[in-house]
Amino acid sequence: MTQAVGAGRATGFELLADLVADGDVVVLSGAGLSTESGIPDYRGETGRRRRATPMTYQTFVGSAEARRRYWARSHLGWRHVARAAPNAGHRAVAELQRRGLVTGIIAQNVDGLHQAAGATGVIELHGSLDRVRCLDCGERTPRDDLDRRLREANPGWAARAAEFNPDGDAVLTDEEVAAFRIVDCAGCGGVLKPDVIFFGENVPPDRVRTCYDLTERAGVLLVLGSSLTVMSGYRFVRHADRHAVPVAIVNQGPTRGDGHATVILDAPLGATLTALVARLTSR
Repeated sequence: MTQAVGAGRATGFELLADLVADGDVVVLSGAGLSTESGIPDYRGETGRRRRATPMTYQTFVGSAEARRRYWARSHLGWRHVARAAPNAGHRAVAELQRRGLVTGIIAQNVDGLHQAAGATGVIELHGSLDRVRCLDCGERTPRDDLDRRLREANPGWAARAAEFNPDGDAVLTDEEVAAFRIVDCAGCGGVLKPDVIFFGENVPPDRVRTCYDLTERAGVLLVLGSSLTVMSGYRFVRHADRHAVPVAIVNQGPTRGDGHATVILDAPLGATLTALVARLTSR
């Protein structure tokens, strides 16, 4: 039985509180959880106001010009992500984990804001923008190191982003991109890529298996701020349903997983999760 928020908001909220109060909550979070921190999403409220085309793995590895465009735009966009602070939603998830109610966090986001809010053991399903990986030797290095090297390689580059897209992507002119110099791996001279999963790239199988195992053992799978449009996250909702694990969804707008949900709240994430923590405290 699915209960959606609308006229029966209190009933849906209380059902969510009941499910979370029982513990063993596994959180599956998406870009909608970070929009209140100023990081736009692809498909939610901020996504509908833009036309952002994400970089694909095939394009990145197949074209030096595509890599120049990506790193030029990301050089500015990364700073926007790095300056972002956790919002009330991230802090609420961390508090629920601290209380022992949340036992697992699967983050589709690549911004690290769960950890910045104090959460631990976060599974970064799609990786993290704060690391860089060499496609040749496999070495992983901090993004801050690459940022320093790119600044040194582009001392006179003074581009300013017209707007920011998801995943640390800034909108630049073709002229600004053409003037940007990229750098290679400091160790082997190979191609550098952010340590994130691009569209068209597969999540490592062991990471997927860990998420499946978490989902099977969960008391409830709590989806936060994800439209579940792509299979990468949606598969865990289907997996929960197959194993009779209740699914609760808090998101602004419909999701692909609504048909599997026990409770759906169409509501702002920060305010709803803050209220959830307060409700559980008062019990």
